[in-house]
Amino acid sequence: MTQFPFSAVVEMADMRLALLLNAVSPAIGGVLVRGEKGTAKSTAVRALTSVLPAVDVVAGCRFACSPAAPDPQCPDGPHEAGAEAMVRATRLVELPVGSTEDRLTGSLDVEAALTRGVTSFQPGLLAAAHRGVLYVDEVNLLHDHLVDLLLDAAALGTNYVERDGVSVRHAARFLLVGTMNPEEGELRPQLLDRFGLTVEVAAPREPAARVEVVRRRMAFDDDPDAFAVRFAAEEAALAERIAAARSALSSVTLPDHALLQIADVCAAFDVDGLRADIVMARTAIAHAAWEGRETVGTEDVRVAARLALPHRRRRNPFDAPGLDEQQLDDALGEPEPPDDDPSPTPPDGDPDGGGDGPERPVDAQPDSGADDTAAAPEQPTAPPEPRDAPAGPGGGTQAAAAPGETYRIRRLEAPGVGRGAAGRRSRAETDTGRVLGSRVPDGRLRQLHLVATLAAAAPHQRARGRRGPGLVLQRDDLRDARTEGRESNLVLFLVDASGSMAARKRMSAVKGAVLSLLLDAYQRRDKVGMISFRGGAAEVLLPPTSSVEAGAARLTTLATGGRTPLEAGLLEAHATLRRERLRDPDRRALLVVVTDGRHTAGGEPGRAAELLRREGVAAVVVDCESGPVRLGLAGALAGQLGGSAVQLGELAAGSLAEAVRTWREAA
Repeated sequence: MTQFPFSAVVEMADMRLALLLNAVSPAIGGVLVRGEKGTAKSTAVRALTSVLPAVDVVAGCRFACSPAAPDPQCPDGPHEAGAEAMVRATRLVELPVGSTEDRLTGSLDVEAALTRGVTSFQPGLLAAAHRGVLYVDEVNLLHDHLVDLLLDAAALGTNYVERDGVSVRHAARFLLVGTMNPEEGELRPQLLDRFGLTVEVAAPREPAARVEVVRRRMAFDDDPDAFAVRFAAEEAALAERIAAARSALSSVTLPDHALLQIADVCAAFDVDGLRADIVMARTAIAHAAWEGRETVGTEDVRVAARLALPHRRRRNPFDAPGLDEQQLDDALGEPEPPDDDPSPTPPDGDPDGGGDGPERPVDAQPDSGADDTAAAPEQPTAPPEPRDAPAGPGGGTQAAAAPGETYRIRRLEAPGVGRGAAGRRSRAETDTGRVLGSRVPDGRLRQLHLVATLAAAAPHQRARGRRGPGLVLQRDDLRDARTEGRESNLVLFLVDASGSMAARKRMSAVKGAVLSLLLDAYQRRDKVGMISFRGGAAEVLLPPTSSVEAGAARLTTLATGGRTPLEAGLLEAHATLRRERLRDPDRRALLVVVTDGRHTAGGEPGRAAELLRREGVAAVVVDCESGPVRLGLAGALAGQLGGSAVQLGELAAGSLAEAVRTWREAA
C-alpha cells in the first residue's frame, strides 16, 4: 500500500524536524505530537518509514538482529558469524490503545507449554518494532501500566519479560512516536517527561496553505502511485540525508561551552531532574549532524531547547506546555562586557532616563491602568446571604469570581467492586493487578491462571490416556485469573450559579474546592463533566470528557446570577449520566452537587432526586448556605439523593476529602 510521502506534508516544520532528529538519533527518546484532530499527525508518522534507510537483519530471526552485531542473548540465537542476512524496509509497528501487556512485551506460548511440555517465548510488539518505529496513536488513552512498560523499554533499549515461568530479555531499540489530542485528556507529568521531544501542531490558518493541503490530499487519493512519483526525488534526498547524518553522528563534537549553555537553559527554566539536560545534549548533537556541522553551536542548542523543554516546564497539571522565547534568548545570550565609562547623566538629572516625563511623589505607584483593578484586593459586593437576582436579560449575570486556593484531597471511592476502565480510584476487576483467585472463563480467555488450570486437568489425565511429559488438556480445564486493581470513574459536577451564590468570597471557595477535585481526577485518570443551573434552565458546560483541563477552564469563567432552577439541574444531571451510561456502561459515576439547596424556579427537586437515587448514583451535596439562620435545604436534598452533605465552611485545609468520602458510608 502506497503511503503519503513524508516530504509532501504541508508546513508542520517542528513536527517534521522532531521526527527526523529522532530518526538520526533514536537515543533522544522519541517524540510526542500534541494537536487538534485532523492535523496530519498520523499521516506524517506513517510516512516517516518511507525515508528511513533499509535495515540488514539475520534471516529467520524474529527479533531483527543485525548480522554485523547480533544480540548475544537473542532468544533465537546465538547467531553464528556470517549468518545469512536479508535486507528489508524499516518497519512501522502500531500499538493499539486496547492492547494487553502480553501482546506488548511477549509471553509464554501456552499451547506449546501445555501440549508439548516445552517452554517457548512468543514475541510481542516490542520485538517486532526493534530497529524500527513503534507508533502509539492516542497515547494519552493508553493504560498507564502499558505506558510504563513501553517507556522503560524505550529508555533501556531492552525488553525484560519475567512472567508465567518465562525469563527472557531481548533488544528493543526503536523510534517511539506518540500522538494525542489534548482535548481527550493529558498524560501524567512523569510520563510526559519520559518522551524526549514534544511538539504542538495546529492546522494552518492561512488560506493558501489550507488550499495546498486539500489539493495534495485529493491528488493522493485520486492516484497514490502517481502522487508518490512526484515526490520521489525529495523522498530519496531525505533518506540520503538521514543516512549521512547517522554516519556523522559519532564525529560531532559537543564542546564545554555548549554543555554550559544547555545547563544554563535548563536551570533558567527550572526543569526537574537532569533528563532534560541529557535529551537536549543528544538533540543538539543530532541537529548539528543533520545540518552537516562537526561542532554543536548555539543554534543547535536553541533548537534542542524548543523541542525538549516545553513539556517539562509544567508546574501544575492544568498548565499548558510552552516556552518563552525571550527567556530562552536571555538564557542563551552571552554576558555583556562591563562598561568602564560611566553612562552620561540623562537630561534633567533623571537617573532612569525619564526625560521630560511627569513628576510624581516618591511614594507614588506607577500608573498601570486597568491592571490596578485586577491587582487590587477584592472588595465585597454582595451581602452575606444575597437574594436571587431577577432572571431578566442576561439572567442578572455577575462577573466570574476567581477560584480560591487548591489543596490535596484523599481518594474518593465508589462502593463495591466495579469493572470499569483501568485507573487509580475505585476497586475493580481488571486485566492486571493483584491475583485473587481463578474462575471459568466466560468466552475468550483473558489471563491464564496456570496453577488452577493444571489442578483442573490433573485428575483426568489417566482417563484421557496421557502418555509422555505433556498434559492432555481440554477446553473445560482452562481457568481465567481473577485480578483486582483500580478503575477510573466519572465525576459529574452540578454547580448552582444562581444569584444566591453570587457572593465573591463564597464562590471563590466553591471554585477552589471543585478545582481541587479536578486536580484529583486528573491524577486518578477520571472522566469529568460539569453542569450549571441558573435563571430558568440548566446548561451542560462540559460534556463528560477525559480533559480535566477543559473543566478547569469552564470553572474559571463560570458567572453567576438569576433564579435557582434546582430541579432542572438535577434532571439534566440524570439525562447526562444516562447518556454516558449507554456509551460507557462499566464506568461508575459520582455526582457532586454544589448548592445552598434553594429552588426558586421550576418544580420541586424531590422527584428528580428520586430518579438519581433509584439508579444508584452516588452523590454528595456541598452545602453553601451561610448566615445565622439556616434552612438546612442542602441537607434535605442530600437525603433525597441518598448521599451526604458537607458545609462550605468545612472545605478549607483539605477537609473536603473527609466530608465527601462520607457519602460512601451512607451509600
